Amino acid sequence: MSLEVIVSLPKRYNPFTAEQQLLAEWQETAVYHFDRESDAPVYSIDTPPPTVSGHLHLGHVFSYSHADFMARFWRMNGHNVFYPMGFDDNGLPTGRLVERRLGKKAQEIGREAFIKECLVVSEEAEVAYRDLWTRLGLSIDWRYTYRTIDDHARRVAQLSFLDLWEKDLAYRQQAPAIWCPECQTSLAQADLDDLERGTTFHTLAFALPDGQVLPIATTRPELLPACVAVIVHPADGRYRGLAGAQVTVPLFGQTVPLIADPAADPQKGTGAVMCCTYGDTTDIAWWRAHDLPLVEVIARDGRLTDAAGGFAGLGVTEGRAGIVAALEAAGLLLRSRPDTQSVPVHERCDTPIEYVHTWQWFIRILDHKEAFLAAGEEVAWNPPHMGARYRQWVENLGWDWGISRQRYFGVPFPVWYCDACDAVVTAAQDLLPVDPSALPPPGLCPSCGGSSFTADPDVMDTWATSSMSPQIVGRWQKDDDLYEMVFPFTCRPQAHEIIRTWAFYTIVKSTYHFQALPWRDAMISGWGLAPEGTTKLSKSRGGGPVGPGEMIERYSADAVRYWAASTALGKDAVIDEQRIQAGAKWVTKLWNVSRFSQRFLQDYDPASQPARPELSPADRWILARTQALITRCTALWQQYDYASARSELEVYFWRDLADNYLEMVKKRLYDDHGAGGAQFALYQALLSTLKLLAPIMPFVTERIYQGLFAEKDGAASIHRARWPQGHSQWEDKDSLRFGELLLDIATAVRRYKSETALSLGTELGRLELATADPALAALLQAAHLDLASVTRAKQIKIGSSLSGSGQPLVLDGNHSVELAISQ
Repeated sequence: MSLEVIVSLPKRYNPFTAEQQLLAEWQETAVYHFDRESDAPVYSIDTPPPTVSGHLHLGHVFSYSHADFMARFWRMNGHNVFYPMGFDDNGLPTGRLVERRLGKKAQEIGREAFIKECLVVSEEAEVAYRDLWTRLGLSIDWRYTYRTIDDHARRVAQLSFLDLWEKDLAYRQQAPAIWCPECQTSLAQADLDDLERGTTFHTLAFALPDGQVLPIATTRPELLPACVAVIVHPADGRYRGLAGAQVTVPLFGQTVPLIADPAADPQKGTGAVMCCTYGDTTDIAWWRAHDLPLVEVIARDGRLTDAAGGFAGLGVTEGRAGIVAALEAAGLLLRSRPDTQSVPVHERCDTPIEYVHTWQWFIRILDHKEAFLAAGEEVAWNPPHMGARYRQWVENLGWDWGISRQRYFGVPFPVWYCDACDAVVTAAQDLLPVDPSALPPPGLCPSCGGSSFTADPDVMDTWATSSMSPQIVGRWQKDDDLYEMVFPFTCRPQAHEIIRTWAFYTIVKSTYHFQALPWRDAMISGWGLAPEGTTKLSKSRGGGPVGPGEMIERYSADAVRYWAASTALGKDAVIDEQRIQAGAKWVTKLWNVSRFSQRFLQDYDPASQPARPELSPADRWILARTQALITRCTALWQQYDYASARSELEVYFWRDLADNYLEMVKKRLYDDHGAGGAQFALYQALLSTLKLLAPIMPFVTERIYQGLFAEKDGAASIHRARWPQGHSQWEDKDSLRFGELLLDIATAVRRYKSETALSLGTELGRLELATADPALAALLQAAHLDLASVTRAKQIKIGSSLSGSGQPLVLDGNHSVELAISQ
């Protein structure tokens, strides 16, 4: 690997030209390639494959930058980084995108045509995604790119399914399933969000056998045709002696049993509850517990069925309004009152879900929750409280994982059903990946010898594929040498809302298939929020007011990455253009500092200098600060705390290096008096700054490194250079304390100039410093030139007392200096 070394830094830095040039160089020289021949420790990243569901937005830039920060950090620390990228394009999100673009449902388009359209759209989107990730500077090894719809991904997903089936961990049953009427597919519990909405509590007049009214309150009168029982609490005295009685349902007239069950809440409504098939999970539990009949009143398209009589064909909302009006007209509506409720909705479209009776494939998870909880405890969650989110999700699971989706586009189940005996016939592994609708199984039914089969028409939940992402990108059963190098993966970066899906399901699959954790560390990012600070950005909902490409071209990729590094893991970040502007200002300041330093460092080679150059107190201070910074930032990076590391570096660069140390040493550098120590310290401080900043701002740091340091430091690219190590001899607590005194003196002088309306560059006639401590006086005397440089004082007097009144400056509890300024 070699890069063309740039020998000088132009006066101005054009980030847009420089970034494009560097992207081309990095690609040409394979700077970020994983080295399969290396003996270095592997740091493997199970990168989240973005779903193909719309345009990427700044929220993606925010979270995907975090993984790149870590990849770059560990690469500079000598690790062989495996950093791939995938695209999740095999399921419902992509199908929904195509439906929106075409303005038609998949059923209107037809299975074959719809699948072709999905493939075309996903390929187009993935080109745009890759272009953005590249422009942002993600150090991805694009040789290891996958699609969750490609042959290998489909084979892995089908292998996983067959293994679970053989282990009796996958099963098929006809049962109540969570259903989205808009997407017309079943869902898993993890696909749901809660939505607060206004509603109306209607109290209806049910009739007891003796003709008395039994008032029952409900928010869903449209389910009256499917009412199969009335439930009361056994201890509710209002209904003592009525258990087993037949109750007449208003308007529709069917009689249903009144059943006592402790799950009824006497404090809710009238205490009597109608059980409908199905209104919610409680209805399902009662239906099973009491062996109640099944009446399906809501069809898969969200419309009322023939069971609703004259209301058949209406949507749920229209049907509810019609039934309420009919109840009122019949005198069966006792009262209505407004209320609020939390309803489960499909996270993809915000449609309230229903429960329908269908054949579904499930993966067993409820019987193995303890194993998944134990696995979660072994993961290093970053930040740690995300482990509690995982634990709470697992503890509160109420359904096995439903993996059937009644869609066209996705990974099909490698399954046929015998037409004669309904036996499940699975594909042989050597047939995978297989589309069962395209060919029958070889041979006869193993159960009855039948020769006629029906393919399973459903596809798998997209998480059933992406939960195997370590195996897909590690090329399990395709490239075993690679897989053994990278699995278990080191790190899983992802957002917090998919802990319940991607993180959990990956742990489930890895536990079931390999009895191992899929990765050691989980790195959980927050959301990117729209500028008003409350709304999560979403691909499928437009992606925010400003696209990431526009923001990069406006301010540079480094500036946008600076914003992404401003918020710690697990925390949401508002899209803040001012912070991005601050990143652009840092790029400019770093360039200007480097440009200033160039004349003193371009011919400076620390290897040819004395091992211990003569250092001033200011030199020793900046080296001590540099050593402390390296130690602190390295520890923070190792803890995935890039945000705190960036903040520590920012204070060091702006306050210590740029605003003060450079001002202290200018005189020595220009006059060449004691310049050797100043050059040495400046070289080490600036090089360390660049390296500590390189994971966050890879472009400008690379450009400066190539111009000033590459030849001497020994690496063609800063991103293959050694992470700064510092030196133990730089550690000096006394120099750190004295350096703070120098800063206090400089600050006092600047304040004086500001209060007296003098420019900072104005020369002062005289600066007096007085201390009773001879050792401190000696240090001040040794820093004479640096003090003259930073204060612009023509004359500096250091003594034990002042000729006039002064300002006290306290070094610590035992030492102080008085300062007096005169023009």
